[in-house]
Amino acid sequence: MIDNHQSLPQESADRITKPFARFLEIQAAASGLLFLAVLLALALANSPWQEGFLGFWKTPVGLTFGSFDFTRSLRHWINDGLMTLFFFVLSLELKREIVLGELQNPRQAALPFAGALGGMVVPVAFYHLLMSGQPGAHGWGTVMATDTAFVIGCLALFGRRIPSTLRLFLLSLAIFDDVGAILVVAFGYGEALNWSALGLGLLGIGVVAGASRVGIRSVPVYFLLGAAVWLCIDASGVHATIAGVILGLMTPTRIWVSDARLHAILGRLRAVPAGDRQQGDTATRHNLRQASRAVTEALSPVERLETMLHPWVGFAIMPIFALANAGITVQGADFEQPVSLAIIVGLVLGKPIGVFGFSWLAVRSGLAVLAPGLSGPLILAGSFLTGIGFTMSLFIAGLAFDPATLNAAKLGILSGSAIAATAGILMLLLLTIHAARTKSATSTAEQGRVP
Repeated sequence: MIDNHQSLPQESADRITKPFARFLEIQAAASGLLFLAVLLALALANSPWQEGFLGFWKTPVGLTFGSFDFTRSLRHWINDGLMTLFFFVLSLELKREIVLGELQNPRQAALPFAGALGGMVVPVAFYHLLMSGQPGAHGWGTVMATDTAFVIGCLALFGRRIPSTLRLFLLSLAIFDDVGAILVVAFGYGEALNWSALGLGLLGIGVVAGASRVGIRSVPVYFLLGAAVWLCIDASGVHATIAGVILGLMTPTRIWVSDARLHAILGRLRAVPAGDRQQGDTATRHNLRQASRAVTEALSPVERLETMLHPWVGFAIMPIFALANAGITVQGADFEQPVSLAIIVGLVLGKPIGVFGFSWLAVRSGLAVLAPGLSGPLILAGSFLTGIGFTMSLFIAGLAFDPATLNAAKLGILSGSAIAATAGILMLLLLTIHAARTKSATSTAEQGRVP
């Protein structure tokens, strides 16, 4: 029988043991808060407080020293600064899944990658077809990405009635195409390049790699280096959020303290009387400090950073982003504007056609395999959910459109995302009802054969 004093105290959060399960748990909960933030932004943007609410996000914030002026609007700090952490966490999750998780098998990773590729190429083709030669044609990036939180939130409605492999497929796909979208943002929606600042940013990335190579393990040191890299890339003309993607993919997945070493270090503490641990700077106190560090370093940097940052991203950064960007005035809204219609078509038709079509081709060609429990109808239903472009679509729209067309673009994003979510949920509902009836009929038939 195990003594309770030999294990860590039990907390309610201890039941979430796997990083993947924890990621899904946070995403599902965060989607509800994100939805409330969207409703609040829409309500305030169409209320008597409209002017104050919309003007608040334009408030200049920054530092000025003589001729040096580093001032940005509050919305800019949110979209370029806080969202860097959003992409950093997405990159951590992508690297962990590829190196340590379910995507280690190249043929399993190929399926969401192919779906993500189709989910970027086909909607962009639809958008170009509808917007060719018209104002706003440069906004094709708005139909490329999938909102991870809302997709996982929709899947959470069905609980265990859908296979976990569908969640993994859609989560991996969303991360792949979000990273692809931010690469497009960095180079497709950047400004004229400042090569000196870009060079300093690349030098900073090299310093981060060197610090990791020589064994510097202090998280605050890397946050300071990351902030310096962000400032340089922001000044370079390349969109600064690419710094989050690069630094996330550079984060090590290897643990520093092995299980055997951890057990040996902890073993030195077992025979020490409790009172001896309070006797100043003794060898026992040294062993306690070493054990504390060993426990921390028994997890990889990817896992520790993801655990630390993911709740902040899900419950703070994304709702703040929604408040700053989802406020559109719907009075006199015109759905016949070319930009709105092109975005709706791209999200509602382009995304599912591209995701399902490229996934089907990948499986038929032998490049990818279907995970257990994953079927064509489930992929088709999930493909419609990938049309929920909300967060990334709004993010790109703010870069791609001028003020005259931005409101129409946001209207198309919200409408297209809502239609895609409704279609995906209804398809999954029909599939789960059919599966339940089939299971019930099979069970009844088996009982009838019992002598």
